[in-house]
Amino acid sequence: MHNVTEDALSLRDRVDGARRDIVEVRLPAEGAYLSVLRTATAGLAARLDFTLDEIEDLRIAVDEACAMLLPQAVPGSDLTCVFELLPDLMQVAVSVPSAAGRLPDRGTFAWTVLTALAGEVGADVGDGKQVRITLHKQRSNSGKA
Repeated sequence: MHNVTEDALSLRDRVDGARRDIVEVRLPAEGAYLSVLRTATAGLAARLDFTLDEIEDLRIAVDEACAMLLPQAVPGSDLTCVFELLPDLMQVAVSVPSAAGRLPDRGTFAWTVLTALAGEVGADVGDGKQVRITLHKQRSNSGKA
């Protein structure tokens, strides 16, 4: 049974000069659960005072990253999304265990959308063929005093 619980949503502080909050969400690797991730993305970006346009860009970017990863996810596995919140930056890492361990194709329209919306985008394959897409979105200074 898959539930979003306090164990799956963990928030902890780190001290490296600046406050950093880390939120981890673990969901079944199925498209039906992506609305939960889009909502979490929007809420966390709003917490960092991102503009409405930036929040929507992040929601779409996280959704696109998931859409690229889900087709190669091992059936019955979990999708993990780790949000790292810094004062003017959100870093998001979305990953799934994969049987093939293929990197996403950087020549696709989906990858172009990711880079346009998130700014900095990367991908890697870790231990056990865990495929990860990382997004780095800097908050604009517009509207700040």
